[in-house]
Amino acid sequence: MHFVTRQVAMNRFRMIAALALIYMVFAILLNSVGTVILQSIYTFGVDKPQASLLELFKDLPVAVTSFLVASFLPLLGYRRAMMIALGIVACACVLMPLYPSFHTTELLFTCVGVSFALTKVAVYSSIGLLTNDRSEHGRLTNTVEGLFMIGVLIAGWLFSAFVDHGKPANPSWLNVYWVLAVICVLVIALLATSRLDESAARTEETKSMHGSLLEMLHLFLRPLVYVFLASAFLYVLIEQSFSTWLPTFNNEILKLPNAMSIQMATILAGASAVGRLVAGQLLRRMRWYALLNICVLGMGLLVMLTLPLAHGVVARADIGWLNAPTAAYLIPLIGVLMAPIYPVINSVALSSLPKPAHAAMTGLIVIFSALGGTLGSRITAIVFSRFDGIHAFYFSLVPMLLILVTLFFFKRETDRAGTTTVSITLAGK
Repeated sequence: MHFVTRQVAMNRFRMIAALALIYMVFAILLNSVGTVILQSIYTFGVDKPQASLLELFKDLPVAVTSFLVASFLPLLGYRRAMMIALGIVACACVLMPLYPSFHTTELLFTCVGVSFALTKVAVYSSIGLLTNDRSEHGRLTNTVEGLFMIGVLIAGWLFSAFVDHGKPANPSWLNVYWVLAVICVLVIALLATSRLDESAARTEETKSMHGSLLEMLHLFLRPLVYVFLASAFLYVLIEQSFSTWLPTFNNEILKLPNAMSIQMATILAGASAVGRLVAGQLLRRMRWYALLNICVLGMGLLVMLTLPLAHGVVARADIGWLNAPTAAYLIPLIGVLMAPIYPVINSVALSSLPKPAHAAMTGLIVIFSALGGTLGSRITAIVFSRFDGIHAFYFSLVPMLLILVTLFFFKRETDRAGTTTVSITLAGK
């Protein structure tokens, strides 16, 4: 009996480890797009608007695949879907050093987008199968999301380790993909030797693609969904503007070397991790609407105070961490204020909807997040190319102003949803 219990516990641990590792792998790949844009400009000689298309190649497949994947994934199997996703990415990684070109890079991010859509649905659904109550679900979700941020931090340092400091155009940075391909294979092996009981995920509804899509479309009848999706779209537009273009900003505006530009950009990921941890504690003492308004206003103030420090920076041969421009340290701190917004509005939106609608809502969240990320990166690229990086980051003040408006309407709709829930409960009693 004890042996069986120990076996079950060990298998559960292996599955959780696999979920954490696969999320870290995709954190590295997804958040390498800013680094790859910078290196593609040097290595492949593409201009900024063309390089920004990598965001489109990453996000559009995420949106399209997410729309379709919820309908058939339970039939395919979550564990099998994750293994397929890792296999696709491993093959794409191998192609990068073998056939170095910008078109191969576009193919890579297309594969990453499709695979991440499969992975995100599979990981979140697997968490539900591996936990017994809401408390366990919350702890495991936070652990996996926390490790995603660690993967974001690792991305900058891993890629910068392969960048030729003396010759930025040297394609030696492509060798990082051998390392990533090996990691993918190891995680596939871990998943292949683990077991996951997915019987609870298979119902009559999962057998119909039509039923799942219809449920998603029904959500558009709710005003709450409109204002939430607008808020999520604007947030990701802001977030991708900074995370994708910060390495290039560091390099061209703050005159930092390529490798150091990538490393300094990881401060944004670290600041975001801190922001989410602190926000989790603050929400025990204050309302979510007040917290998010403080965060958005703080972001705008930080942009206006720090960007003037980036003017007139002169390139120096002896540049290092101890004498880098002050703006290089201050601008990424926007992550502290930016990070809490997305998980908080997601949580508020999902808790305002009936549980059967959560899966369809998650699909819509992924779709609109992908579209917001693509548009944000594209707008920043155009402004960056026609003016400069300082003007591009100043432009983020526009969606910040708009998100204050959408948050007002979002709170109004969530309050209405809460009132409706209470009325239904009282009527039932």
